[in-house]
Amino acid sequence: MVEIRSGIVLPARREDVELRTADGLTLVGELALPLERDPVATLVTLHPLPTHGGFMDSHIFRKAAARLPALADLAVLRFNTRGTSSPRGTSEGAFDGGRAEALDVAAAMDLVRRRGLPHPWLVGWSFGTELALRHGRAHDDVEGVILLSPPLHRTTAEELAAWAGDPRPLIAIVPELDDYLRPPEAAERFAAVPHATLVPVEGGRHLWVGESQTRRVLNEIVSAVNPAAAPLPTEWDGPAPG
Repeated sequence: MVEIRSGIVLPARREDVELRTADGLTLVGELALPLERDPVATLVTLHPLPTHGGFMDSHIFRKAAARLPALADLAVLRFNTRGTSSPRGTSEGAFDGGRAEALDVAAAMDLVRRRGLPHPWLVGWSFGTELALRHGRAHDDVEGVILLSPPLHRTTAEELAAWAGDPRPLIAIVPELDDYLRPPEAAERFAAVPHATLVPVEGGRHLWVGESQTRRVLNEIVSAVNPAAAPLPTEWDGPAPG
C-alpha cells in the first residue's frame, strides 16, 4: 500500500501526441489512458498563462495525468498551446492572448474525435478557463466545462452570458484566497449563467499549492466527470507506481 502524494505516477498507457491546427501549426502534448480498460470520460486540459509560467506540466494537470487514469478511469489530454514550451517540447506559433488559441482548442477536440475518446470535458485553469469559456461552446461534443481559478480577465460579459443559453454543466472552482477572483465576486459574475455551479474552496489559492489543495481539486473534477469514482482514495494498492 502506497500513499498517494506529490510526485507519484500511477500506472497508465501514456503516449506523446501531436495536434495539428487549422492554421498549420504542430502542438505537442501527451495522452494518458487507463492501463487495462477503456476510459469512461476524457479531460481536455487547458493550461495557465504561458507568459507567466503556465504549460502542460502545470502541477494540477501533471498530477491529473499521473493519477486519474488509474484512480478514476479517465483519459487525460495535456498539450502546450501555441508558442508554449515544456519538457515535452515547444508548440509552434506564438501566444495570441486567447484569440488564435481557438484553433488550439479545436485541434485538441479533433484528436479526441479521431481517437474516439468518450465524453470529453474541458478543464481550464486560470488562462485556460478563458479559452474554455470563449471557445468551448463551438464544440457540441464537449459534455461540460470545469473552471479552476477563473480570473475572468479576457472573457467578456457577453461571452460569459452566452453560456446561459447552453445547457451543459459549467462548474467554477474558486479559491477563497484567489489573487484575481474570489468567491463573492465570482458569485456576482457567474449570476449571468443561472445553471452554473460555483464551488468555493476555503483556504484555496490561485495556484492550488500543496497536496491537500491538489486532492480537493482532483476530487471536484472527478465528482463532476465520473462521480462513481469519488472520493478518490489516498492510498494505492495496485501495480507498482512509477
